[in-house]
Amino acid sequence: MIEGKSIIQEIKDRGFFYQCTDEEGLISSLNLDKSPSAYIGFDCTASSLHIGSLIQIMLLRMLQRHGIKPIVLIGGATTKIGDPTFKDKARSMLGEEQVVKNSVGIKESLSKFIKFGDGHTDAIMLNNDAWLGNLNYIDFLRDYGKHFSVNRMIALDSIKMRLEREQNLSFLEFNYMIFQAYDFLYLYNNNNCILQCGGSDQWGNIINGVDLIRRINGADAFGLTTPLVTNANGTKMGKTEKGAVWLNESMASPYEYYQFWRNIDDSDVFKFMKLFTDLPLEKISDFEQDKNININELKKILALEATKICHGNKKANDSHDAAVAAFEKGDMQNIDCITIHKDKFSQDVFLYELFRLSGLCSSNSEGRRLIKSGGAKLNQEKITDETFKFNFKSFKRDYLILSSGKKRHIKILIS
Repeated sequence: MIEGKSIIQEIKDRGFFYQCTDEEGLISSLNLDKSPSAYIGFDCTASSLHIGSLIQIMLLRMLQRHGIKPIVLIGGATTKIGDPTFKDKARSMLGEEQVVKNSVGIKESLSKFIKFGDGHTDAIMLNNDAWLGNLNYIDFLRDYGKHFSVNRMIALDSIKMRLEREQNLSFLEFNYMIFQAYDFLYLYNNNNCILQCGGSDQWGNIINGVDLIRRINGADAFGLTTPLVTNANGTKMGKTEKGAVWLNESMASPYEYYQFWRNIDDSDVFKFMKLFTDLPLEKISDFEQDKNININELKKILALEATKICHGNKKANDSHDAAVAAFEKGDMQNIDCITIHKDKFSQDVFLYELFRLSGLCSSNSEGRRLIKSGGAKLNQEKITDETFKFNFKSFKRDYLILSSGKKRHIKILIS
């Protein structure tokens, strides 16, 4: 039996709860419904999800653990339009082939966190192009468009901000929220989906879906949003100097993923343990109460547990061992590595160029600033001359080790 109140309480205790359209109604519906499902939509804008989507993914994981069937809705149709929510400008449109390719990568990301299959609570992945792609637009407007107030739509914060900045909002984008509402209605009617979840920026879109189900079916459906997760310094969680931290190994190695969690701010440790690991809340509470515990040891636990979920036990343990060897024993042999062909070293190369090629810096100018500030090392030797050059022939080994500060290292294999 599903215990609605205990589910909502855990959602709150772990930090997933931001807003709910009708909390008591949702609890009652979960108690009564023997096979409820909940959905979250993902547009196919990249071939992997990244840590910025992880709070919604972990929420689906927790709901599945409590007996609620997750529905992953791939926006095959709506990706072609672009969600205008809190965007400064229209998003580039993607072709059909790229949408299909990206959806495969997104399922790979999600399969690390939730179980797909044919079981009662196994997740399913649907593509809204299956029902939106062949809609008769005239019939759609007649049957559903009449339920949407333009006055209410433009009053939503996400739209209002765009209009106040006098930034163009196309009619194509304006349709997005109607289609998303129809998605919820379709899933309610065909998949017993009573709950839509999403980030706090999706609140307006979710409300439209709940309202459409009430108007068309005379039935109750619910929406629940998660808070925007930021780092201690206020920046959006999941961004690094190199950009987004991806969930698929082809785009970010397990070691890089581990290092992201290992290097978070001290004040974020307990919050992120609750959100991004399966550690029991009682265990996390014990950590919080222990005034003698070393915060760096807790960061290792967080990094290990988070990486286990995403990349499996072996790769998580290997990443942990490599990090301990590098940062505590000075052994750089097993750190993350990339390969650069020796033709790149056929003549003298500026060190700042190598920092850019390695991904430790996003540009040559950033590399120069790093060197000038004393944060750059080549083979564990500090280099402060921003015009420092070297040649492949100067090194007897077939690899180099670059370091940016104390926490970011990369081995460059020279082929």
